[in-house]
Amino acid sequence: MSEPQLDLQSALMQRGALLEGHFRLSSGRHSDRFVQKFRILEDPALLEPVSQLIAARFRDANPTVVVGAAVGGILLAYEVARHLGTKAIFVEKDNGVPVLRRGFALSAADRVLVVEDVVTTGLSVREVIGVVQRRGAHVIGVGIVVARAQQDFGVPAHALLHLPMISFDAVDCPQCRAGETVTDPGSRRA
Repeated sequence: MSEPQLDLQSALMQRGALLEGHFRLSSGRHSDRFVQKFRILEDPALLEPVSQLIAARFRDANPTVVVGAAVGGILLAYEVARHLGTKAIFVEKDNGVPVLRRGFALSAADRVLVVEDVVTTGLSVREVIGVVQRRGAHVIGVGIVVARAQQDFGVPAHALLHLPMISFDAVDCPQCRAGETVTDPGSRRA
């Protein structure tokens, strides 16, 4: 199977996924730019090549399961797993604690590919890796759609698009100091 050609940044721009303004990110940090990941996830015509490229990057590592974080990671994990011929599961929060529920199981025999749509601080990825490792499974890599910042997860990681964006702690945010209203489009609260 040949890898698709994809200009992801152009695709995001065409879909209105790269926003400018004053945003509170899922991490709690503030930024003047935001990547609306659901413009990728809602469009099968874009999610297909995105997931195919991530799968191709990690195919030789022989993952046995793909794990994402709820909510956005559910679709991404499923599509990447479909291309790899593996199962897909997801981590979700139970009383604020990331866990596997719904009868999902991992064992020491599992080789896990963790997937994430947009990475800024890497907290969601680290949470998923922690859940996987506590179950005794081996994380073979992290596949990322858009990396806003470089992160070291202790395993091979590959981002389809590096889109460095400056972010600030809320107390240091120049837009807050200027009195600009903050928009809160994120899905996870710090």
